Amino acid sequence: MLSIGLTPNKTKTISTINVPDEYYFDFLRGHHDGDGSFHSYFDPRWPASFMFYLTFASASPAHIRWLQTTNKRLAGVQGHVAKSKGHSVIQLRYAKSETLLLLMRMYANPRSPCLERKRLKISKALRIVDESLAGPQAVRPRDAQVV
Repeated sequence: MLSIGLTPNKTKTISTINVPDEYYFDFLRGHHDGDGSFHSYFDPRWPASFMFYLTFASASPAHIRWLQTTNKRLAGVQGHVAKSKGHSVIQLRYAKSETLLLLMRMYANPRSPCLERKRLKISKALRIVDESLAGPQAVRPRDAQVV
């Protein structure tokens, strides 16, 4: 593990990880399962607007920069880096179209191992997206929200 960039007490010191490109999105799926989140909601300002975000977290700025650079190189997505005041965790966030591009690669093989509860949460949100693309006949319940 040391040879690819994983060290003991790596929380704030992890940087790049030597993952071959062909396995990168499998790695990213595992990273998301451990240190990521996905959330979605209907924006109350625009009732027909369904928002969703994919987030990766780390206490290491170097690691977040490496993730962002690698995601841009391999998937063409930029993302946004944010740090909450008073917290040591940094987040790399992706919205809508960039999230879809990453998810298509992370879950390209439906049989790939993953944290099932996160995959189901993502699947539920993507079904809502599919329904919204079906046209005006697709009606959203007032209280519908993916959690």
